[in-house]
Amino acid sequence: MKALQFICILSCFQHLAFFPIASTAKQADSLNKLITKSRKFENPPNAEPRAESGCAKVYTPANLGNQVGTMEVANVIFLESPAGVGFSYSSTSSDYNTVGDKRTAADSYVFLVNWLERFPQYKNRDFYIAGESYGGHYVPQLACIILSNNKITNQTVINLKGIAIGNAFVDDGTTLQGNFDYYWTHALNSDETHAGITKYCDFVNGNISSQCFAYLVQGGEEVGDIDFYDIYAPLCNSSAPKTPSPGSVNNFDPCSDNYVTSYLNLPEVQKALHAINTTWSPCSNVIGQWADSPSTVLPTINHLIASGIRLWVYSGDVDGVIPVTSSRYAINTFKLPVKSAWRAWYSNSDEVGGYVVEYEGLVLTTVRGSGHEVPSYQPERALAMISAYLRGTLPPSS
Repeated sequence: MKALQFICILSCFQHLAFFPIASTAKQADSLNKLITKSRKFENPPNAEPRAESGCAKVYTPANLGNQVGTMEVANVIFLESPAGVGFSYSSTSSDYNTVGDKRTAADSYVFLVNWLERFPQYKNRDFYIAGESYGGHYVPQLACIILSNNKITNQTVINLKGIAIGNAFVDDGTTLQGNFDYYWTHALNSDETHAGITKYCDFVNGNISSQCFAYLVQGGEEVGDIDFYDIYAPLCNSSAPKTPSPGSVNNFDPCSDNYVTSYLNLPEVQKALHAINTTWSPCSNVIGQWADSPSTVLPTINHLIASGIRLWVYSGDVDGVIPVTSSRYAINTFKLPVKSAWRAWYSNSDEVGGYVVEYEGLVLTTVRGSGHEVPSYQPERALAMISAYLRGTLPPSS
């Protein structure tokens, strides 16, 4: 039997940034809800690393009979990064004030090398890296360090074969433009607002005029109070009575993040995980600032395309945070030839699981009906997609 490949999943504790200017508190709140990724403005406030991981879901025992997951097709290392988020920590408190993209990539590389030295039986396995959201920074940056350091004599070689990034934040301009085009095409913004944004906003060069800003605020107010991680999902109402569980992980529960927090703070869970005794929270309260975060990682991704490793970008198509439009705009900047035309793909049912297009050096696939963290919303379709990725084939056409 062939040894399983293994994937390092970077838990996407991401760098959130907000617009520092707004004429009213209501406008500021609207923009903060809408755009947490753009940093094309002066003097951004301190970043707040926030947990985003499609694998971290907690269900009642009745729900456990229908689980599907990546570990069916690969061994998985789940890495909380950077130090200071989740259960991870540094023995040097000053590290929390110097961490950024570069430090995160360097620390993750050191972890992987040390892990392989401790478990050398895995050194020759095919190795992949996956991550979501701000993992669009972490994953390509770590992959580049691996490829570079693999060339050093007497250095541990990591057998990197590819990366996969989901609803990935890779570029400020294309992300922001994709956000508002997505809102308009999904009937969340009016024609008038969309026309104003199109006329006055220069997303490519990051020139946000006062007129553009006013329309962005207007667009935020038009959207209203929804879950941007899944624009069609209900909001969590923790006081509402719970209906009996149907016994399937496929049924979305908008309060599931609350269950994760409760679960990971159980003493017996922390003991089983060999974690330090701590109060686990989805938002880090120890990282004081973010040292560096480039406005784009598209050159890094372009370097990885040239290296020839497998590179997939996947996107849940009901995510409004880093929507599929943002991913498409970012990929279009590469001007890659199309190798296999856009088509539907299917999972284990007769329903369309999503859509896929293969470019020279990169694959873009959507996952139908999925929000920001694909495995959380559509586990069966996510498994079909990642299985195809590991096989080196496109998702099935029937």
